[in-house]
Amino acid sequence: MPFRDAEQWPPGRRGLVSVLIEIDTDEGITGIGEAPAHPSADIVLAVLRSVERFAIGEDPFRTERIARLGEVVGTWHAVGTTSPALAAIDMACWDIVGKACGQPLVNLFGGALREDVEYLHQIPPGPPDRMRDLAALGAAAGSESFHVQVGADLDTDVERVAAVRDGIGPGRSIRVDAGEAWSPATALRALRALAPYGIEFAGQPVSARNIPEMARLRAHTGTPLLAGPLCRAQQLEVIRHGAADAISADNALDGGLLNLKRSAGICQAAGLPIVKHSLGELGVATCAAAHLIAATPGFDHANQSYRALLSDDVLEGGPLPHRNGRLRIPDAPGIGVELDRDRLARYAELHQTAGEEFEPGL
Repeated sequence: MPFRDAEQWPPGRRGLVSVLIEIDTDEGITGIGEAPAHPSADIVLAVLRSVERFAIGEDPFRTERIARLGEVVGTWHAVGTTSPALAAIDMACWDIVGKACGQPLVNLFGGALREDVEYLHQIPPGPPDRMRDLAALGAAAGSESFHVQVGADLDTDVERVAAVRDGIGPGRSIRVDAGEAWSPATALRALRALAPYGIEFAGQPVSARNIPEMARLRAHTGTPLLAGPLCRAQQLEVIRHGAADAISADNALDGGLLNLKRSAGICQAAGLPIVKHSLGELGVATCAAAHLIAATPGFDHANQSYRALLSDDVLEGGPLPHRNGRLRIPDAPGIGVELDRDRLARYAELHQTAGEEFEPGL
C-alpha cells in the first residue's frame, strides 16, 4: 500500500506491506486476519505455512489453545519472541467468534469504555517547511496528537520538531520516536534540546536491550520516556527498573489481541499508561485492535497508526473514517469490516510487480 507522499519513509519504505489471511469454517463463517510484513512478507508467509496445521480443524472459539499450540508445539516460545503470523491467525479466529455470536469484538473484550479510539497523526520526515505544512493540515483536520520520527543529526531533529510545533500551535501534543537510534549521551543532549517544544513522550531513545541505561536517562531528563514496543516479559523488566513513564505494546509482536489486554493489565498494576504500537497496519488490523483498546483501561493517550500516510485501504468503502484523529468502533459483528476484492487484487498485483520497493531496509 503506497504512502501518500513519494519521499522515502525510514528505513527506506515507500509504503507498507501487509499479509492478509482468511480462515473458513464448516458453518460458512469466514474470519479475516492481518499481519505486518515483519521482518518480511516471505518470512510471515513461511511462518503461516509452518503453523497453519495448529489452526486447521480446531474450534475457533478456543483461541488460547490455538495460540499455545503455535507457541509451544510450534516452538516459538523457545525463540523468545513470536511472529505476526500467529497474531493474524488469532485475529481471524476472533473475527469468526464475533460473527458467530452476532457481536462486535468490543463486547466480547469487556464492553466499550470509550466509543472511539484516538490515533497519532504521523508526520513523515522531510524538509522542515513541508513537515510544518503537513502538521498544520493535520491540526486543521482536528488531530490533537502528532508523531515525529527523530534520530537524524541533532540540529535536523530540532528543526523538524520546531517546525511541527509551529504548524500545530500550542496545546496539541508531539510524540517523538528515536527508534533506539541514540547513544545514552546523545539521547540526553537531544531530549534537553527538544524539551522547549513540549514533548509528550520520547519513544525508545536508547537501545531497548539496555534497560538500566533507560532508567538512568529517565532520572536525568524531564521528558517522559515511552518504552517499546515490548512483549510482556520485557514490560516487567522495564517496570522493575523504573525505566519508563509509559509502555508501548503491539498485539502483532506479542501473539494476539488478548495479550495486548494482558499488557494493559500489567501496566495498570504498575500505574503506567499503555499505547498501541504499529508496525504498519491496514484497516483490518487497525479495527481489530481498536475493539480491544476501547474495552480496556489504560489506553489514555493516542495510539500509533499509519492512516495519515496511506493512500488507500483494502476495505469496502475505502480508508477508515477518522474524525478529529479518532476512529469510531465498528458496530457490525466481529471486527466489523469487509474486504474490497477489487482493491485487494489491485494492491496484491502491485506487490507482485514492485513489492521490493516497499519492503523495509531497501
